[in-house]
Amino acid sequence: MKKLFIIISILVVSITNLFSIELSGTVISDNEKIISSRYMGFIKKVYVHEGDFVKKGQLLYEIDSSNIDSNKQEALLNLQIQENNLNNVKTNYERYKRLYEKDLVPKYDLEQLELKLKNIENMISIAKAKLKEVNFQYKYLKITAPNNGLIIKKSIKSGEMAMPTSPAIILSDLDSLKIKTEINESNLGKIKIGQEVNILIESIGLKTKGKIESIIPNIQNMTHSFSVKISFDKMNKKLYPGMYSKIYFELSNNE
Repeated sequence: MKKLFIIISILVVSITNLFSIELSGTVISDNEKIISSRYMGFIKKVYVHEGDFVKKGQLLYEIDSSNIDSNKQEALLNLQIQENNLNNVKTNYERYKRLYEKDLVPKYDLEQLELKLKNIENMISIAKAKLKEVNFQYKYLKITAPNNGLIIKKSIKSGEMAMPTSPAIILSDLDSLKIKTEINESNLGKIKIGQEVNILIESIGLKTKGKIESIIPNIQNMTHSFSVKISFDKMNKKLYPGMYSKIYFELSNNE
């Protein structure tokens, strides 16, 4: 009788201290990038559509170069003018130098030409730097994918104006998928980082294990819930952001 009481007591303690709950979750990408252009200009062509898979470095869209072409012509013209001025001043300087050696012109005139030469040389350096800057801008006219991923949103069309602060494309990295769920504040103390959970994604028949990676306070405080991100074994299944999943937590009642 005593042994039976002990067994029943152990079962009661186990049931009291350990229970499981089922939560709904969503597959998300933990590396979702909002892509926009660095410079303003008309969009020449868009090479991708929503739902396309892209590789790292693949061309997504291209901005017309007309504005930069105009700036380049202006920079080249300015550089040419300054180089012509330099040649003319050098010619005068050499002539004045010969005259000065024969005491035919004052030293002040020669010094003024020397100062003018230095000023023009500085202006040429600035003009070259400007031209280099303009040429560098061409590389930003072709916007490429920063990593492999899935185009989940495209907000641009050919002929539209690309704005540096306006999101053009959202790229979701399928190699960084997690599952996100919400847990009530009352159960928060019963889970921990690193805890294993069971996961079911019925649409593809995936039963797998996961691990709690982070617990984040929900911005909407009125819900009194916390966001939980879970890494999991994908078992070589094709998964996409937005897929519905079930997560089974074993919760402990121990304080």
